[in-house]
Amino acid sequence: MVWTLAKKTAFYALVAFIVVVAVFPFYYAILTSFKSGTSLFRVEYWPQSFSLDNYVSVLSQGSFIRNLANSILVATTVVVLALTMAVTAAYALSRVRFRGRSLLLLTILSVSMFPQIAVLAGLFEVVRFFGLFNTMWALIFSYTIFTLPFTVWVLTTFMRDLPIEIEEAAIVDGATPWVIITRVFMPLMWPALVTTGLLAFIAAWNEFLFALTFTSSNMTRTVPVAIALLSGGSQYEIPWGNIMAASVIVTVPLVVLVLIFQRKIISGLTAGGVKG
Repeated sequence: MVWTLAKKTAFYALVAFIVVVAVFPFYYAILTSFKSGTSLFRVEYWPQSFSLDNYVSVLSQGSFIRNLANSILVATTVVVLALTMAVTAAYALSRVRFRGRSLLLLTILSVSMFPQIAVLAGLFEVVRFFGLFNTMWALIFSYTIFTLPFTVWVLTTFMRDLPIEIEEAAIVDGATPWVIITRVFMPLMWPALVTTGLLAFIAAWNEFLFALTFTSSNMTRTVPVAIALLSGGSQYEIPWGNIMAASVIVTVPLVVLVLIFQRKIISGLTAGGVKG
């Protein structure tokens, strides 16, 4: 009895520690975003003042709203393109038998192993060759390349576990492969689609290196680069309040999306892990 109580206490203490470590940076960013003046440099763990000046400053000056809209457009387009191509690729890799299928799947997965910096120079030449530099299409193109391997792998694993009898019944009824994908499989794949789509959205939303390299004007920059450019010329000129406010504005939508779709995210990530 005592040993069981001790294990439960240790478990909940560990969970509480992990939650505090994970949540505290975001909590302190929110706390700092409401400060102004010299209070920004005082270490306080509880709200002592409440001011929206930093939020007003971020949203009213510069092109932050335009950068926010750019991030929404780029991330949403990447999700649509990645899921559309990944669903069709997953159908071919999981249902169509052809020589080298496993090797092709491993090759697709191996693409995601390369760090961004390793392919930056080559990808920059490709972007410049196609005349995409300083356009949002450059970001959409590069982000889609790096999100496709993960989405294809997850959706292929999920589609393999769907009963073959459903597909056979659809074929008997005269359904084409496209009808099978869109009308039969996709309604059953919502947990996996939500999981991969949300993770692709987060990756595109937070990406910094490609956004910094492939864009050079405020009209095409996304919010990670815009936040980085908020800093001044020296450490004494850095507007910490504005940076914290901008970080909170950018982070809150992601937190809300994860909370809304958390059940489907868990179902999608554990798909294929247990067989009945």
